[in-house]
Amino acid sequence: MRYKLLGQTGLYVSELCLGTMTYGGGGRWTAIGSLPQDEVTAQLRTAYDAGINFIDTANVYSFGKAETLTGQAIRDLGLPRDELVIATKATGMMNDLPNGRGQSRYHLMNEVDASLKRLQLDHIDLYQLHGFDPLTPLEEALGTLNDLVRSGKVRYIGLCNMAAWQVMKALAISHERHWARFESVQAYYTLAGRDLEREIVPLLADQKLGLMVWSPLAGGLLTGKFKPDGSGPDGARRVSFDFPVVDKDRAFRCIDAMRPIAERHGVSIAQIALAWLLAQAFVTTVIIGAKTQDQLHDNIAATKVQLTPEDLAALEPVSALPAEYPAWMLAFQGQSRIEPPFKA
Repeated sequence: MRYKLLGQTGLYVSELCLGTMTYGGGGRWTAIGSLPQDEVTAQLRTAYDAGINFIDTANVYSFGKAETLTGQAIRDLGLPRDELVIATKATGMMNDLPNGRGQSRYHLMNEVDASLKRLQLDHIDLYQLHGFDPLTPLEEALGTLNDLVRSGKVRYIGLCNMAAWQVMKALAISHERHWARFESVQAYYTLAGRDLEREIVPLLADQKLGLMVWSPLAGGLLTGKFKPDGSGPDGARRVSFDFPVVDKDRAFRCIDAMRPIAERHGVSIAQIALAWLLAQAFVTTVIIGAKTQDQLHDNIAATKVQLTPEDLAALEPVSALPAEYPAWMLAFQGQSRIEPPFKA
């Protein structure tokens, strides 16, 4: 297991992060996963033994059950707190009351305390806004997060699923007011869905933000176990919950290109999809979520797969984004500034 610094902090996190969306179940979450306590505890044991020090959860996952199961597993296993980096999130709907969602000071203050109680912790290492709240002013949300950092309940802050302009606006506000700033971006990114490269990836480099990749297998689609007609293994998440949104034609072209690479390396197609992500320099950590121990072991094994330059070259044309304005114009106009036609 390799470790990378999270953004511009001095905090090292494992290149794989254990996701907990499959924990708990109930309601709409059952389609994603409904692992009980004993299986959750076994997953944490496996992840920790493999060198994973990063665990990502959220208050909304199974409406708090995932946090509760995660916290109990840490306690039951006696895992050392100072060797774990625990991340959770808030924004999603936790109840039907008017203030049971969003990023108001009221909601965030309530939810951080609720998460700490469920996780059985005295602080959260990375507290993330779970999306964009169009009703709450950014100043209110960011001011609240800053107060949580100052209080010691939270060590670092991050965000999920925001547009580049929203992220940059938030960073500017925090800089101007000398508040704690976002250190990480959690976003969807896969070989078959490289949209992040248009705006977010350049922002990550410019502002020195860490990238946490969610759904690296596109909801299981990139395991190679599904057919173009949508059919797949019994009980598979994609069959009943077709998310995240993916260009299916591109995805299956990617799978066709990954299959011979996987055969050459003697590994699963899923491991090739994960290895491709791990080969991207701007990716800090890849969040893996599994329904079974076999899936978890297979995902962890991806850290040992070293794609060759030829492998990466074969995957590029089938996964590359189509040219889009203004990117193609910026590239065209910037050519003369990449390699000056004169010597100083």
